[in-house]
Amino acid sequence: MSETIDQRLVRLGIELPPVPKPMANYVTFTISGDLLFLAGQGPRMADGSWHSGKLGADVSVEEAYKHARIVGVRMLAVAKDALGTLDRVAQVVKLTGFVNCTPDFKQPPKVINGCSDLMVEVFGDAGRHARSAVGVASLPEEITVEVEGIFRIRP
Repeated sequence: MSETIDQRLVRLGIELPPVPKPMANYVTFTISGDLLFLAGQGPRMADGSWHSGKLGADVSVEEAYKHARIVGVRMLAVAKDALGTLDRVAQVVKLTGFVNCTPDFKQPPKVINGCSDLMVEVFGDAGRHARSAVGVASLPEEITVEVEGIFRIRP
């Protein structure tokens, strides 16, 4: 018998957090045909506060990699809320990651790997995706990283 995604999450020690409420006039997800679009998520901690700071100034790549992984877990929570089960995810199609950084910071891809690596751990080959990793001058609440995603889904 094949392992379900929920069983895999337990095996990986990943607990999905409550689904976040939007911070403004948008929804956390939308479905169009066989695509699930996930709004950008940030690295919120269990106490509701954010991991904040700027790469190249006061946050290391290693710290921000962990923040990007937290974002990925939050994205999984939204996807599960949208679909009822993560087993409906057929493919992680695209991730777009934004890294709050100084103008001379050249490693946004290493940061966003935190989210990308998680998707492959959870979905296997179906977690491999196209991706953009972009450095930006600022993000809401001064968060370190934000990631949005597109997933292909099964009926």
